[in-house]
Amino acid sequence: MKNTLLRVNDAIYKTCVWVAGLAIVVMSMIIPWGIFARYVLGSGGGWPEPVAILLMVIFTFLGAAASYRAGAHMAVTMFTDRLPEHLHRHIELLVQILMGIICLFMTIWGIKLCIATWNQFMSTLPTLRVGITYSPIPIGGAITLLFVIERIIFGDQSHRRAVNYELVEDSKEAV
Repeated sequence: MKNTLLRVNDAIYKTCVWVAGLAIVVMSMIIPWGIFARYVLGSGGGWPEPVAILLMVIFTFLGAAASYRAGAHMAVTMFTDRLPEHLHRHIELLVQILMGIICLFMTIWGIKLCIATWNQFMSTLPTLRVGITYSPIPIGGAITLLFVIERIIFGDQSHRRAVNYELVEDSKEAV
């Protein structure tokens, strides 16, 4: 069961990394195109800026979820490092619970925001619903919440190498 859950979370993590990375690549191609079209061609379109902003939102929330699982998210430990060693485990649990509450807030209120703005359309992209543009908030919150629960149950996964679980299960059967 543990291996299955870790395998699923590994796949979600890799997907977050790829989607966030792709968003950055596409965004860094769209912005120069918008500048080129406006100043060289003399006819800037209205779509490059809102699309770049949407890609930045996707990068921010999915990248933050991946960064959290990888242990690369910003953490200020100046205070906790000075606490006695026996309190570190309790503080770590408290931090994970507070992080879970924040993720739950992002997920619930993000869904409410998407629903409330679903019937509105972007003025610069009239076919795109505003609710869709806000969807990275609850998606990122839910994925990060999944990673918080994983960290509480299975511990920090940032130092674990991705394992080929089929080989592990085969070697257990051989023993």
